[in-house]
Amino acid sequence: MKPGPTTEISAGGVVLRRTPRGMEVLVAEQRDWNTGDRNLRLPKGHLEPGESLEDAALREVLEEVGVVARIVAALTPIEYAFWHEAEARHVPKVVHFFLMEHHEGEAHAADGEMERPTWCALDVAARSLTFESERGVVLEAVTLLGSGHPLGS
Repeated sequence: MKPGPTTEISAGGVVLRRTPRGMEVLVAEQRDWNTGDRNLRLPKGHLEPGESLEDAALREVLEEVGVVARIVAALTPIEYAFWHEAEARHVPKVVHFFLMEHHEGEAHAADGEMERPTWCALDVAARSLTFESERGVVLEAVTLLGSGHPLGS
């Protein structure tokens, strides 16, 4: 008997830093477990037992791309389903992203889940991220910054 459609919950960050060229967002490559394709993604991951969404998001950013960040705002959660090959089923998922400001650390592939972390311009990320839902989260961050959010000034 196959397990029921338990929804997975994850948390992650749209990590920004201010540079002389403007705001940049931290992205990295991740290999798809089913196809082996490389995807350009935002850092995110599962919650540990008893962990808050905010703590999980900060931990995942540190674990996956090696930087310490600070949360400045919650963004709209995204929902989707992914194919779990081993269980031969679609798994519903909700990801809670947070707008974050880079605090310290050089971006690097910290735990091996993500590769080649890099900073890129917000508009480039909004076009280049593999998944439309993550591109939308970056666009939401751009809108928030354009509305006078302190991080944008």
